[in-house]
Amino acid sequence: MTLWKARPWLTSAFLLACALTLFFAGRFVAYSVYWATHQEVPVEPWMTVGYVARSWGLEPRALDAEAGTPVPQVKGHPQTLEEIARDRGVPVAEVIAEVEAAVSRMRGPEPQE
Repeated sequence: MTLWKARPWLTSAFLLACALTLFFAGRFVAYSVYWATHQEVPVEPWMTVGYVARSWGLEPRALDAEAGTPVPQVKGHPQTLEEIARDRGVPVAEVIAEVEAAVSRMRGPEPQE
């Protein structure tokens, strides 16, 4: 209590810095744990190309180019594979197959055992 009375602004700044550090450390841990458990997940209609790329360890814009999907700037936000299929007028399975094929091409051949 003496520190608070002697230096209220300094103590407040220190407590704020501690709170911000805890917040960002918590975000980092949550982000790291999430992506550690979501590696190479099967492609689904709700996913965006960026999500698929991150899951498979690829560059999102390179996957867009390889799969022939629109970049997020086209509509102002990332589109799900379902939205891309709807815009093209094709079944979502076709877009998923294109993205999966692009992922396979970008990752290269599977090692032989």
